[in-house]
Parts: sequence; C-alpha cells; structure tokens
Amino acid sequence: MPHGDVKIGCCGFPVSRKKYFATFSVVELQKTFYQPPEPKTIERWAKESPSGFEYTIKAWQLITHPPTSPTYRRLGFKVPEEKRHLYGFFRPTEEVFSAWQTIREIALLLGSRLVLFQTPSSFKPTEENTSNMKEFFHTIERAGLTLMWEPRGKWQPDRIKALCRELKLIHVVDPFKDSPLWGNVKYFRLHGRGGYKYRYTDEDFRELAAFIDPKKPTYFMFNNVYMFEDATRFREYLCSEGLYK
Repeated sequence: MPHGDVKIGCCGFPVSRKKYFATFSVVELQKTFYQPPEPKTIERWAKESPSGFEYTIKAWQLITHPPTSPTYRRLGFKVPEEKRHLYGFFRPTEEVFSAWQTIREIALLLGSRLVLFQTPSSFKPTEENTSNMKEFFHTIERAGLTLMWEPRGKWQPDRIKALCRELKLIHVVDPFKDSPLWGNVKYFRLHGRGGYKYRYTDEDFRELAAFIDPKKPTYFMFNNVYMFEDATRFREYLCSEGLYK
C-alpha cells in the first residue's frame, strides 16, 4: 500500500520548541486561537524552525466563538459589554474581519498553507449562522491559503458537505467520531477517545493507519494530554509498517 503524504504532529507545543522541531515536521498553532502573538514573536518562531517545517494555524476565537465562551478568559483584552454582540459566529462585522486579517498575516509570516476554523457546539445550523459563514468566506481575502472547518454540534452531513463545497473548505474531523466529507486534504484532529486524558493504543494506531489516503495529504494532529508521546508512538508504528518515511 502506498504511504501517501502523511504528516504527524501535535495541536500546540507540548514540549520545548527545540525538542519539538527535532521530532516533528508540523505543528498546529493554538496560541493564535486564544490570543495571537505579536509579529516579532511569529518572526522569531519562523527563524527558529528548521527548513521545511510546517505551521498550520487555528483561527482566532474572535471569528468563531462568542464572548460567552470560557476560552475568552485567555484573551489578551476584555471585550466591552456593549460590543460583545460583534464577535464570533462569523458575524459580518469590522471586529471579525479584522481578526481574520491578523490570522492571515501570521499565516503569511510563517509560510503556512492551512488555517483551521473550529466552531463550538453553540454554533448551531441556523439560517443566520449559515448566512454569516457564507458572507465571511465569500468576502475575505484568502491569499492562497487553504481553509478548513471543524464543526461541532448537530450539523447534518449533507449541510456540512454542501457548505464545504460552496465555500471551498476542508472538512476536519476526529476520525474516531466522524468521516471527512469534503476536501483535497485529510486533516484529522485526535482529541482522545472518550476524553483528553486518553492514551492511544496500538489497536487505535492500526485503525488510524486505515485512514491514510494515498492520493491526498493526510494530517494526524494529536490533541490529547499525551499528545507528544502518542504522536511519537504513532509515527514509529507507521514506520514499522512501511507507511511513513
């Protein structure tokens, strides 16, 4: 079986950047979701990382999550009460579009190709939310970036597929929960079977290996407590099976 283009990494840096760079060739930045770093920090990371290292970007919560989300506790500023209705859920506001500009600039500084938009379960498949998504993605300047969507909550498969097709989005899933419905990239986020404290087993790795698409780039991004150890073990498993190089 051809191994295809397989990428293995973590959602965030669970160890020092130096150790991580020596171990993996891709990372999904999480700080960009909570509070994007200053450009000088991004430029330093770009210089520190080895040639060919890939950053994927998780889009700022100001775009996807409302201020009622507990994740706003890690935001670098307090949203004024009178402006709380202007943030999140892809609302067509200056605040949301400005947040995209920040993310786009970071992606360009890092030479990134993929940007992930993760929506919370409170982002329901209403007509308003769907309309906001369409206006946002039809309006923004993508600058050649490939955009991805990880929906949570009760979105029906046919609606997800239709939106991803129309808006040119990669559908992102945890492969142990859902199947990707659209896109020329397979991007899997592994949140732990039953919770973040889960340790993946060799049997899990055998199941994951079956998701490799020999015709599409396939990303396995671990996002559990033991992400560094599990990602390392999964890479070793694929190497032993001749599925990774």
